[in-house]
Amino acid sequence: MFTAEEIAAGVRRVREHAHIVADTAGGGLGLVLGPRPAGGIVGTLPPLYPEWLGGRTFCEAHGVRFPYVAGEMANGIATTRMVMAMAGAEMLGFFGAGGLGLPQIESAVRELVTELTGVSNWGVNLIHSPSEAELEYRVAKLLLHYGVPCISVSAFMELTPAVVLCSASGLRRDGEGRIVRRRRILAKISRPETAERFLSPAPQSLLRRLVELGELTAEEAELAARVPMAEDITVESDSGGHTDNRPLGSLLPRILLLRDELTRRFGYARKVRIGAAGGLGTPTGVAAAFALGADYVVTGSVNQVATEAGISEEAKAMLAEADIADVVMAPAADMFEMGIKLQVLRRGTMFAPRAGQLYEAYQVHASLEELPTALRTKLEREVLRAPIEEVWAATRQFWQQRDPAELARAEADPKHRMALVFRWYLGNSNRWAISGDSARRTDYQIWCGPAMGAFNRWTAGSFLAEPTNRSVVQIALNLLEGAAVVTRAHQLRTYGLPITASAFHFTPRRLA
Repeated sequence: MFTAEEIAAGVRRVREHAHIVADTAGGGLGLVLGPRPAGGIVGTLPPLYPEWLGGRTFCEAHGVRFPYVAGEMANGIATTRMVMAMAGAEMLGFFGAGGLGLPQIESAVRELVTELTGVSNWGVNLIHSPSEAELEYRVAKLLLHYGVPCISVSAFMELTPAVVLCSASGLRRDGEGRIVRRRRILAKISRPETAERFLSPAPQSLLRRLVELGELTAEEAELAARVPMAEDITVESDSGGHTDNRPLGSLLPRILLLRDELTRRFGYARKVRIGAAGGLGTPTGVAAAFALGADYVVTGSVNQVATEAGISEEAKAMLAEADIADVVMAPAADMFEMGIKLQVLRRGTMFAPRAGQLYEAYQVHASLEELPTALRTKLEREVLRAPIEEVWAATRQFWQQRDPAELARAEADPKHRMALVFRWYLGNSNRWAISGDSARRTDYQIWCGPAMGAFNRWTAGSFLAEPTNRSVVQIALNLLEGAAVVTRAHQLRTYGLPITASAFHFTPRRLA
């Protein structure tokens, strides 16, 4: 193969030996696949499998074939069905427990435990809930009670008793004296200071408190002081939902250096594995993450269009129309008072500007009673679409069931009461997108990063353009297969072969 077209076709045959040979007649370089040819060879590349793209230790630790994770999408958008599909395909998937009440989480966990008996490559999300610390702790206890094998912890800015309990509970030494974990913790971070907390041993103060409460044994606390909080750190760049919008090319190398520094400082026996998330919607993006040094990759936004995703068909159709610029930052429901924002779909919905109006009113005014009449009328008519008294009644009923302490706080603090009323809109806007409430279509809150637009452009006109073909496993396999092709194209280019742009493009197809 000496022409650019022939070489481009050869690039896709990644499972064969690739020999770079010299063209004695023309003086250029060519490609021979398969057995070693006679004559002079410039170089040889071994077969390349998608399974080999990341760190081998990740697959070994989690009992998976592929270094690929379908990340948690809150409010159950990452469904139990999605988790089971990923487990069956020898990958790792997480149920999106964030935003759900304890009964809903318990129901999902019980289903997974029953359906995946004896299987360890699955997990559930524990999201940091600064305004609901008790719920966060109860969720952690529930996950431990049911023996969930993997826990993905996300949105933590500080370590809490709940996340330390998940990390330290069940630590023991095996027959050779090595410290063994009962469950695996994957910590999702987007800042070096947060990464350092999870790359370090658990704080002594929190360990002591948990021992005093009888939640940990003295031995577990002692062992926790010798190992990192998590042995998998997911570096989250420009993603949907909670994000700091940092580029992966800058953030991942920084965390890799930090990992190596802390490994030396604490004398760990093995390195923490580092994964990449955010912006991964094409094979090129996935290949780039592995080339940066990621041990594994995590996808999120693109899985919302999967057949197993727990979101309405109308919302999926809106996502399928998105381009990379059709996203925007908006106030987050769970961290509204702190001013934290998340990334959502902009195209086809007015959620972001409407949520912004609510946050601006919250900043300026001390209570609902202090809202100017014109502003109150505008918010009721254009955003809430109901009188504030009616919204408060619904809010009160919700918190009476979920956490009555919030109501007591609201009665004592008018500013908090206003926050709860405004959070009613932010919380329900995603539920409307999940249920497909067409009357509130312009209020849909759909978590989405630029990866969605990239995915749409890559799959246009292909097998994966058809919604019924978009299973979470087919999305994963095509991203991985394509990443292997992109990696092989880059390898051959470094030898000086004439690699055209078409050689870096992988067209999705049905894979098994």
